[in-house]
Amino acid sequence: MSAIEIALLVFVLSCALATALLRDVLGSIIAFSAYSLGIAIVWVFLRAPDVGLTEAAVGAGVMTVLFLLTIAKTVRPTDNQTLENIDFRALGVAVALVAVLSTTLFALPPVGAADSAVATDEVTEYYLENAYEETEVKNAVTAVLASYRGFDTLGEAVVVYSAGVGLLLVLHKEAFE
Repeated sequence: MSAIEIALLVFVLSCALATALLRDVLGSIIAFSAYSLGIAIVWVFLRAPDVGLTEAAVGAGVMTVLFLLTIAKTVRPTDNQTLENIDFRALGVAVALVAVLSTTLFALPPVGAADSAVATDEVTEYYLENAYEETEVKNAVTAVLASYRGFDTLGEAVVVYSAGVGLLLVLHKEAFE
């Protein structure tokens, strides 16, 4: 892992912990927004920019605005406690689960490795050999996203569009109240 990837991982984990532990709702929303933006960047590092764009739009964008609108209509707690009380049994279970799942990370090939199972897969070879002729698109990734996986890409576009329309409806309603 490069230094940037390690820094990004530390950033995402720190934001997740801050989101869970902060007692101040506004601070927790800001930490969640930063977490979501960090996850979007992780998707870009994993060479899935379409998923990263969806995460940034829905997670960091729409959800943050909806959360902020929600707390604008509620009362903030007045006590001085900054962090939530920690349930150490639940924390132990969560840490154990993360530790067990993390052991599988070493079985994964490096991102972009030419000898990985995905790179040598029959489907991947088919796409690379036939994408240009069958789709008449100059970029193999665009050919796969727009042609072979068109319904999946359409589904992602519908999610982003629906989230945007929902946000505009909420904001429009807020303007008249």
